[in-house]
Amino acid sequence: MTPSPTQALATAARAVAASKIYGSGDTEVRALDAIDVAFEQGRFTAIMGPSGSGKSTLMHCMAGLDNVTSGQVIIGETDLTTLSEKDLTLLRRDNVGFVFQAYNLVPTLTAIENITLPMDLAGSKGDEAWVDEVVGATGLADRTKHRPNELSGGQQQRVAVARALAGKPQIIFADEPTGNVDSNTAAEILGFMRSAVDQMGQTIVMVTHDPVAASYADRVVFLVDGKIVDELEDPTPQGIRDHMTQLGA
Repeated sequence: MTPSPTQALATAARAVAASKIYGSGDTEVRALDAIDVAFEQGRFTAIMGPSGSGKSTLMHCMAGLDNVTSGQVIIGETDLTTLSEKDLTLLRRDNVGFVFQAYNLVPTLTAIENITLPMDLAGSKGDEAWVDEVVGATGLADRTKHRPNELSGGQQQRVAVARALAGKPQIIFADEPTGNVDSNTAAEILGFMRSAVDQMGQTIVMVTHDPVAASYADRVVFLVDGKIVDELEDPTPQGIRDHMTQLGA
């Protein structure tokens, strides 16, 4: 889905000359190399690349889970590199949603308690009507009182996606969100993430190695050796495979 020019100008998050360096001298590893990239509001972007390309490092730095060595990372109008650890924690809590491969659910809490946990920790009830809409959209309305061990892997990941959406964050980062589920369940999760963008106006950035998963996105960004080397709009699985082959992935 191609945005209008007006939408294209609205940026949820961006990196400006962002570099991440580990070690020094002979042991220096440049995981990110002066990256410039923007993630537009209301769009679904996939990040792909060979193992060690820097895609997870980019996502972690964009989400404020790791710090860049130099350059800027900006969410909305806030430069993360200027924030104290406390303010960074608050920004992540209030403005960023996370979906991880391992679900990261609290086993002693019910599905609905896991979904509302970030808001509960913040001392806020949030928008209860919105939470109800998210729960309904994820197909969890009849599973809200079940604990994680009473849910299938796909249901647990839907809880994780619902938790990310519940607080109406500016942007959601998803790290291999379908890596632990079968292909049918993956299609359900990705379909819901796609509808969260199309129907709910959410912004999602997803790291994946799977061309089929990436084809649900509006745009794919390709990384090699810490640099963005290509982009693909309106991707198809075969188009993504062709790009990855050209990149030697």
